[in-house]
Amino acid sequence: MRLILLALLVFTFSTHAEEDLSAKAWLKNMSQALRDKQFKVSIIQLQADHIRPLVYLHGIVDNQEVALLEYLNGPPKNAVRVGNRVTFIEHDQPAYSVSAPRIQGVWPAALAGDISQLEKGYQFVIGGRSRIAGRPGQMIRLLANDENRYDAQVWVDMDTYLPLRFDTLNKEKQLLEQTMVVELIELSEPANILIEAAKQEWPAVINQAERTDGKNWQFTWLPQGFDVVVRDHHRLIGIHEPVEYIALTDGLANISVYVARSGENPMPNELLTRNGLSMVVVKVGTLEVVAIGKVPSETLDKIANSLVLK
Repeated sequence: MRLILLALLVFTFSTHAEEDLSAKAWLKNMSQALRDKQFKVSIIQLQADHIRPLVYLHGIVDNQEVALLEYLNGPPKNAVRVGNRVTFIEHDQPAYSVSAPRIQGVWPAALAGDISQLEKGYQFVIGGRSRIAGRPGQMIRLLANDENRYDAQVWVDMDTYLPLRFDTLNKEKQLLEQTMVVELIELSEPANILIEAAKQEWPAVINQAERTDGKNWQFTWLPQGFDVVVRDHHRLIGIHEPVEYIALTDGLANISVYVARSGENPMPNELLTRNGLSMVVVKVGTLEVVAIGKVPSETLDKIANSLVLK
C-alpha cells in the first residue's frame, strides 16, 4: 500500500510541475527529446485491420544521431540512419542509401523538426492525460486549420518527453491510423548496435534522377502549409514510360503526385482505403495526373486539377 501511495504522490507532483507548459512547449520538448535522447522503443502500428510491430533505437555516436528501425514481421527489413544518410537493408535486394534527416515509417518527421512549421496547418491544443506503456502521458491535439487535412493527436511521455502514441483522425473523429509505444527504455549510452552502425561503410547515397527531360509542372493551388519537397523524373520499370513525380508535405500529411501518359486501361477516378489513404485520377489532355495521400479526396482532387505546365 505504501508503494502505491508513493507512486501516486510522484505522479501528482510531476503533474503539478508540468501544469504551466503550453501545447506548443510540450511539442518543442518532444522534438528536442527525439533528437537528443538515447532510447529504445517497441512499437505497434495499427492501420485498419493490419498490425505492424517495430523496434526503434536512437542514440548519439561521435556527436551525430544514429538510429535503427527493425520490422519484426515478414521478410527481414531494416533501416539505419547515420547523420543524414538512411540505408535500407532488405533480404531480396542490395542495400541502398538516400539522403534524409529521419527514417520514414515511425513518427512523422515534423515531430522531431521545427514545430513552428506545423502551425501553418494546425492548431495545438492541450488534451487530457492517460497512461500508455506504463508511463503517464500528456495528450496534445493537432487540429487542422481547414478541411484539407486530417486531425492528429500525440501523447508525450511526462518524464522523457518522447512520444508514446500518435493518432490520425478523420473529420468524424474516426481513427485512421495509430502508432503506439508498448515499451520505452531510456538509455544512458548508445546501444552497441548503434555504435557498430556508425562504424560501417554504408552504400553511397544514390543520386537524384536527372531532370533534363522533365517538364516544369507547377501547382496553382496548394493548401496552406504544404510545400514541394521532391521532384523526380524517371521511366517506369518494364514499360519505360516517362513519369513525373512530385512529393508534397505539410509536416504530418504526405502527398504524392504522378504525371504520365494515359494508359490503355482506365484507372478509377477516386479510391479511398480504410486507413484514410485516398487516390484521385484527373485527365489533362493525353496525360493522367494521379494524386495519392492521407488527406481527404477533395483535397487531392483540387491539387491535381491545379497542376499546370509552365
